[in-house]
Amino acid sequence: MTTRALNRATLARQLLLDRADLPVLDAVAHLCGMQAQEPQEPFVGLWSRLRAFDPAVLSDLLTGRRVVRTHLMRRTVHLLTARDVLAWRARHDAMLRQRVLGTYRRELAGIDLDELAAAGHAVMADGEPRSMAELARALADRWPGPPPRVLGEMLVSALLPMAQLPPRGVWRAKAGVRNVLLSSWLDREIDPPPTNGADPVGEELVRRYLTAFGPATSTDLRAWCGLAGLPAAVTALRAELVTFRDERGRQLLDLPDAPRPDPDTPAPVRFLPAFDNALLGYQDRTRIIDDAHRGLSVAGDRAVLVDGRATATWTVEDGTVVVTPLRPLSRVDRAAVAEEGSALGAFLSDGESGRVRVE
Repeated sequence: MTTRALNRATLARQLLLDRADLPVLDAVAHLCGMQAQEPQEPFVGLWSRLRAFDPAVLSDLLTGRRVVRTHLMRRTVHLLTARDVLAWRARHDAMLRQRVLGTYRRELAGIDLDELAAAGHAVMADGEPRSMAELARALADRWPGPPPRVLGEMLVSALLPMAQLPPRGVWRAKAGVRNVLLSSWLDREIDPPPTNGADPVGEELVRRYLTAFGPATSTDLRAWCGLAGLPAAVTALRAELVTFRDERGRQLLDLPDAPRPDPDTPAPVRFLPAFDNALLGYQDRTRIIDDAHRGLSVAGDRAVLVDGRATATWTVEDGTVVVTPLRPLSRVDRAAVAEEGSALGAFLSDGESGRVRVE
């Protein structure tokens, strides 16, 4: 498959080739969750993907406990359906611990993490929301060695399955992070890991990833979720999958009936939010962004897709959507970027005339 063919497949799977008529909850599920460490960014991500997107619907899903903000893939904050986070959280436990230890191994040396988890769970069992700092202070006397932030990060992002409570993540709300146990917030324990050696969650993650991101390599799959233990799941699904080769000869995995549009399919201008998984969900991102600009995807720069590729960045200054091209734009492309930027500006300003400036 050529890079352009991969690009069009990615846009189709990511709902960026044509805006979809999906309900918001179904869109979040289809996308396997959305990057959400910047609380307002998922609203732009869904506006770019869904027809007639109403931000109040996503806010209601958050307050109604049908979608949840939590640490999961790659130990980053994601917005996921309640169903998915309950089903997937246990499968990510070991990865989450290792990611924190990779940063704070020296500070946490000698600490029994299971004991720390039990103590943190006991504190949170009352159902009261707490910030990371408040939880760390509650345990600091028992573990005085590590800095409170280190204890807090291990507890909140790894040891305890947590939900970040609204109003954080609600449309236009500004609020700090307040955490409760997922089991308290959703009134259900997370699904336990299987004990028979099977990996049904791993297999579901492979299928769901390919549905939303394929065709992709097994390395791309690992880069998306952070899990190292999925080769067995891929092997178990081999009979269900089809394979291709990219221009470098690497094997791409895919579902047989997933969309793979003609490479010449026109791709409309799309504005992506910061840290969008359409960029971050791959180890090799050249299907959508040039290697020269790869750093933009992890720096939090918002990308503008022109002909399916990251061609500009954008921000908002004094109510104006400001677009900064990464390469010269043709007159036709500038007009298309300005039109879509104006529509985005109107969305961000509640339907008022959207202002846009293309540098």
